Amino acid sequence: MLPVDLPGTVRDALLAPLVDHHCHGVRRDDLSRAEFELLINEGGSPAPPGTTHFDAPLGMAVRRWCAPLLDLEPHAPPAVYVSRREELGAAEVNRRLLAGAGVVAFLVDTAAANASPADMGRVDMGRADTDLLTATEMGRHGGAAADELVRIEQVERDVAEDAPLAVDYLDGVGEELTARAARAVGLKTVIASLYGLDFDPARPTRGAVIAAANRRLSDPKPPLTDEILLRHLLWSAIDVARERGLPVQLHTGFGGSGPDLHRTDPGRLGAFARMLQPIGVPLILLHCYPYHRQAAYLAGVHPHVYVDVGLALPHTAAASARVVDELLELAPFHKLLFSSGCHGVAETCYLGALYYRQALGAALGSRLAAGEWSAADAARIAHMIGSGNARRVYRL
Repeated sequence: MLPVDLPGTVRDALLAPLVDHHCHGVRRDDLSRAEFELLINEGGSPAPPGTTHFDAPLGMAVRRWCAPLLDLEPHAPPAVYVSRREELGAAEVNRRLLAGAGVVAFLVDTAAANASPADMGRVDMGRADTDLLTATEMGRHGGAAADELVRIEQVERDVAEDAPLAVDYLDGVGEELTARAARAVGLKTVIASLYGLDFDPARPTRGAVIAAANRRLSDPKPPLTDEILLRHLLWSAIDVARERGLPVQLHTGFGGSGPDLHRTDPGRLGAFARMLQPIGVPLILLHCYPYHRQAAYLAGVHPHVYVDVGLALPHTAAASARVVDELLELAPFHKLLFSSGCHGVAETCYLGALYYRQALGAALGSRLAAGEWSAADAARIAHMIGSGNARRVYRL
């Protein structure tokens, strides 16, 4: 799995237990092939007639690397793989794959499955949220600790469905964020998937928020897409994060449906990042691909900005080494974190960890071979990215 010529200390660092600082619950029920294929594709639609989502980098990776954990030969045909999955049962499959990832702590976004358009391709929208493992169950299946990340848009939806008046909505958002943050290690927003990152970074006025809230309360069930309320929600979350010493995660770049991809470029967050710098709330840019170089730049120039490329690694599969190598071009090493971006099926957790280790191993190996880094530095940085940075930022 790792380059054979890596020093032992570096190999040990890469294989050490990871802190998966951003993942989602996986399905607890047995899946048909059609259901499984929807969950290994970010578009949320079936493959065109006569084709399959297994014919993509992630699908190939499932057959190559996950098949042996289910007692199959590498490259098992899709039908054989799905049949074996059904034979073992979801609980056993989840146990093998989550434990096989080598994760010591899961930080789990526990939002309802239908909380945003970005998730529509990841679950059957008609199913109950109870079909997803909870944070505690993710930890138990994976033999790891587990903590919760609060999706702020889920908080907003819950408040909007119960608030009779706009003023109740405003008060309720802040109060509910505070209450849920008390038992969480971080907050997360999917404003990129709901609107885009080209939003006005300023905090909206109270008058504008009340007017927008009145519109929202007239039909609170659809996902929130109003820019004013999204900005109000984000700034309310920043206030809570500052009070409790929590980081705020922002989904950026690749992952799920939503606005045009260019509107999710983290480079658009420059003004917002500058506004946050005096406040000191850690801002963690998730996924970022194909804009990981822009994210690396932001992490380099702002002391409170951090970055990962989690979801990109299993989806780029064999090309993930190039993604990590490009991330390491500019980003400070104490600003990089590991996440699997796991969602829907446990295969995404296992492959996220596997390709992270492979990709970072290749990047470290090239720097060692060139004499740029010492083995001691390579091992130290592998430990930092794999778990140390997350423990510091999330105060684990």
